[in-house]
Amino acid sequence: MKLSNATLNDLPEAITRPTYDRSELTPGIVHIGLGNFHRAHQAWYLHRLMQAGQAQDWAIVGAGVRPYDEAMRQKMAAQDYLTTLIELDPAGSSAEVVGSMIDYVPIVEGNGPLIEKLADPAIRIVALTVTEGGYFLDPATKNFDPAHPDIQHDIATPEAPKTAFGAMIAALRTRRAAGDKPFTCQSCDNLPGNGDKLREVVLGLAGLMDPDLAAWIEENSSFPNSMVDCIVPATGRKELELVRSLGVEDDVPVTHENFRQWVIEDDFCNGRPGWETAGATISAQVHDYEAMKLRMLNGGHQVIAAPAEILGIETIAGAMAHPGIKALLRKVALDEIAPHVHDVPGMSTAQYVDLIDRRFSNPKIHDTVRRVAFDGSSRHTGAVLPGIRDSLAAGTPVEGLALSQALWCRMCAGTREDGSSIEPNDPVWDQLNAAALAARDARDAPQAWLEQRQFYGALAENARFSQAFATWLSLIWADGVEAALRRYQQG
Repeated sequence: MKLSNATLNDLPEAITRPTYDRSELTPGIVHIGLGNFHRAHQAWYLHRLMQAGQAQDWAIVGAGVRPYDEAMRQKMAAQDYLTTLIELDPAGSSAEVVGSMIDYVPIVEGNGPLIEKLADPAIRIVALTVTEGGYFLDPATKNFDPAHPDIQHDIATPEAPKTAFGAMIAALRTRRAAGDKPFTCQSCDNLPGNGDKLREVVLGLAGLMDPDLAAWIEENSSFPNSMVDCIVPATGRKELELVRSLGVEDDVPVTHENFRQWVIEDDFCNGRPGWETAGATISAQVHDYEAMKLRMLNGGHQVIAAPAEILGIETIAGAMAHPGIKALLRKVALDEIAPHVHDVPGMSTAQYVDLIDRRFSNPKIHDTVRRVAFDGSSRHTGAVLPGIRDSLAAGTPVEGLALSQALWCRMCAGTREDGSSIEPNDPVWDQLNAAALAARDARDAPQAWLEQRQFYGALAENARFSQAFATWLSLIWADGVEAALRRYQQG
């Protein structure tokens, strides 16, 4: 049965569907970057509120700024912006249709329709999931990079921007001129201090366009930090077959695990839904939750993805079924990452390691190693390298983290141990591949990888780290990944 408003009441009884009247919903949020994660996470929290008769004036309008977003818009529009969520858990699966999204802005060069929608006073929150690589940050410093060509385009043509941030600034300019309140700018990305970084990018770009407008935004808008968590695989043939097996024709279904977490700083300049009623945590300790999740879960993903890719393991659950990779994750997390992460209410670092062990090992979740390894140049620099710097500064063990970098280098050489090719999987793959091959072949081999200063900065000069890295990389090339994993466990 084709998913639509007209067929909601005819869906199989086992599928939960909206109990609220979607025709009565009015928009309050524009969400830029409408991928699987948003629809399984933020959209679900809002849907849950709507099921309880709340937040009827906070419906979501989807948006994007790249031409490829148009394909998603058309698929969503064809099914009235409804999404089937399928929870996959060893204890049993379930499905529900989420209806909190009611529209999707057309994708047009210059982003005129997006600017118009953002300028509407009814829109009180503009949220983003554009990935950590979408914030125009310098890879080494993680600070706003105004030299990026897209940013330079927006500075030169602020009325027809390419970036989401340029569109937000254009809309805020219109709202200021009309005497309307600004919207809250809400990052929902896996990025340390995501609200602070969003503030830095928006104010940095606005300051280069119009310093007076930048000052108004800084004084009147808000940029709450948040931590988001849910494992959401990409949708492919297997997921499409699964939703059809349930009796639903949905071109953009989403599968997810039986776990969600959303920790939000309560800093909203123009109101917000009562997300805490739906299970979100409103807290001033966002940074502690964020550090635990980014360092241990996101960093842990990168620690296991590289050896799994080199060994030809397809999924994260498959990686966790490999004794050496599972042991690597636990030892690195407990011995090298946890000492620099604070406990949070109700969860110690040791309990969190057990939690991510269970979540990563879920055989029902077909989360591919390739998806997790994608854009390692952003994910390692954001989630793994900060832990290395902390360990070096504190004099605590760093061997496993150095091993993780040697494994990433070996993966970027572009071949598996069975001789098959690893296809490019990073926006700067050519650069990473060249450095990895140089690190294998050059006389001063290991340093060729660490000399990517845009990632490693001063870490390249740290003798303890660089020597450990060199030892591991030489061992991996000489004896293979599994030998290196055994050596690390033996200490």
